[in-house]
Amino acid sequence: MLPPRNPDEILKARGADTRPANRFDRLATIREHDGWDIPEETHLLRTEVTDETPRTIITRNTSPDVHFDRSINPYRGCEHGCIYCFARPSHAYWGLSPGLDFETRITAKPEAARLLAAEIAKPRYKVAPIAFGTNTDPYQPIEAKRRIMPGLWQVLLDWNHPASLVTRGQTVLRDLPLLAEMAARRLIHVGVSITTLDADLARALEPRAPAPATRLRMIREMAAAGIQVRVMVAPVIPVLTEPELERIMTAAREAGATHASSIPLRLPNEVAPLFRDWLDRHRPDAAKHVMNRVQAMRGGRDNDPRFGNRMRGEGIEAELLRKRFRLAKKRLGYAETTPPLDCSRFGPPPRAGDQLSLF
Repeated sequence: MLPPRNPDEILKARGADTRPANRFDRLATIREHDGWDIPEETHLLRTEVTDETPRTIITRNTSPDVHFDRSINPYRGCEHGCIYCFARPSHAYWGLSPGLDFETRITAKPEAARLLAAEIAKPRYKVAPIAFGTNTDPYQPIEAKRRIMPGLWQVLLDWNHPASLVTRGQTVLRDLPLLAEMAARRLIHVGVSITTLDADLARALEPRAPAPATRLRMIREMAAAGIQVRVMVAPVIPVLTEPELERIMTAAREAGATHASSIPLRLPNEVAPLFRDWLDRHRPDAAKHVMNRVQAMRGGRDNDPRFGNRMRGEGIEAELLRKRFRLAKKRLGYAETTPPLDCSRFGPPPRAGDQLSLF
């Protein structure tokens, strides 16, 4: 059960409504009235950003469910506030709540480009594509001011290092020249996630993310710049967004997307009660139906964390969803496979006085 909302905080465009304790907390804080009849002062809850300089910037993983072995997250936490975000539980490792803390207490890594250049320059470094946007969105709203991503792209361009990007943030269009240059060298894959085409539903689910029409424009402009774009219909939420699967894929294809992927809703750890609370607040008439359908794909539970199942789901519901996706993908002419990125030209950028190659 989630704690009650703090009545002293004014929430504007936030996905969560409260701060549930994280799973590592042994103690819980409970608000109690002090007995005085003096009203408390209210305040607008604003985003707090803290800078951090880690020793390394590349995170390694060995998960069999993903196609990459390394990633970079220039931010921890995400201001988009998507209520279903599977990354929310990661805030618990830092003693913060996966609820409102996840979307209001953000950590930025302004030295990311310098750290990246140092890591890939090491003699033992073996090149492979680096994934961006695998945990939190690198183009969340604060990136417009912090400008961490251009430096990272420039380092990768200097070294001819391949990368992939998943985002829903429109600030990515600011860096279109850099991404277009990477695409011309076969160094980048870009995925744009679209959950729904319903602007009102999107505003409730993803309060600080761009509207669906803006994400389609992002696809259109990147495709026009020569970037191969994948539309990510994710997460697919039964009852709420699942009926739109084919419409989203059609709209994205018309905008210029060449590839497509889809993942059913995942509700790991603290995300499940947060999502249930969101349903009760925003879609109480459909809450039970949604969760029954979710559990039908997750072995009767809110979430199935098993490798091999967590990204796909199981049972008739999940299989029907996969069949619909495959049929739409074929009918709309999406490519079956993504062309490989070029790792062959990776190397240090030329320095003043270096002998240049003739070819």
